Amino acid sequence: MIRDLSIHHNLITKLFESPPSFEHLNQYRLTNDQVNFFHANGYLAGIRVLNDEQVDVLRKELSELIDRDHPGHHLFYEFHSNESTDPSTVLFHALGAWRVSPAFHDLLWNPAFLMPSSQLLGGAVRFWHDQLFVKPPHHGGVVAWHQDYSYWTRTQPMAHLSCWIGLDDSTIENGCVHYVPGSHRWNLLPITGLAHDMNSIESVLTDEQRAEFKPVAIELKTGECSFHHPLMVHGSYENKSDCPRRGAVINVFRDGVRSASNDPLLEGIPPIAAGEKIDGQFFPLLFDPASNELT
Repeated sequence: MIRDLSIHHNLITKLFESPPSFEHLNQYRLTNDQVNFFHANGYLAGIRVLNDEQVDVLRKELSELIDRDHPGHHLFYEFHSNESTDPSTVLFHALGAWRVSPAFHDLLWNPAFLMPSSQLLGGAVRFWHDQLFVKPPHHGGVVAWHQDYSYWTRTQPMAHLSCWIGLDDSTIENGCVHYVPGSHRWNLLPITGLAHDMNSIESVLTDEQRAEFKPVAIELKTGECSFHHPLMVHGSYENKSDCPRRGAVINVFRDGVRSASNDPLLEGIPPIAAGEKIDGQFFPLLFDPASNELT
C-alpha cells in the first residue's frame, strides 16, 4: 500500500531547494510591472519555475501515475483516464497527485512558485488542490472555456490563484491554454461543461462579454508557468501535434479562506464545517511572507 504523502507538510526529496534563509526567496520575486499586469489582465505568463532535471523527474512520475492500476490510485480525489466526451479524443485529468508522488508532493514547496503566488494573492499561501492534464499526440481532447471558481463556490471568500506548469513546450498546435484578458472582472458564470463543446460558454455570455471575448494563446516553454485569477475564463483546444502536452496545476488560496459547505471539500476527505477556516492535513500552509520564516 502506498503511503499518503499528505501527512508531510515539508519537502521530502532533494528535487527542490530548501532556501537557507527567507531573504534567499527574493530571487523569485515578481517585479511591480508583472504584478500590475496580473491585476489588470487576470493572468501572468512565462515565469520559469522548473529546471530540466525537475521536469525529467516529474515526467517520469507522471508516466507512472496515469496507470489506472497504480497502487496509489485510491488516494486521488478524482481520476479520469479520459474525461473527454468525444471518444475519438483523450484528455487525462486527475486531482491529488501530491498524495501519491514524491515529486508532485514537493512541487508545492517549490520556492520559485511560492514567492510569486504570495505576491499575487497578497498574503500567506495555503494549498487547495493540484491537477494533472495530459493530451496525447494527434488526438488530445479539449478543455472547454470555464472559470475555476465556478467549481469552487464551496469556499469563501474568493481568494484563489491557479498556477499552470508546462512539462512540455505548450503551443497552439498541441493545445496550449488560452485566456480571455479582463474576464476576471466578469460575474461568476454558470458551469457549461469542462471537456466537450468549446462553444458552449456562448450560451451564458452577455452581448458585452461576447464583444470582449478575445482569447490570447499562452505558449510556454517547458518548465515555465502561467498564473491566473479564479474568474479568468480559459480553455484549450485539441492537440494536433506529434508531441504530448503535459501539464501540472497547483491551486492555492490566501490563508484564512473558510468552508462554505458542510459536505467534504474534496472527494474522500473529512468535511470542514461551513464557516470554519480551511486548514489541516489536506490543506497545508505553504508559505507565509509575514513570518519571515519558511513553513
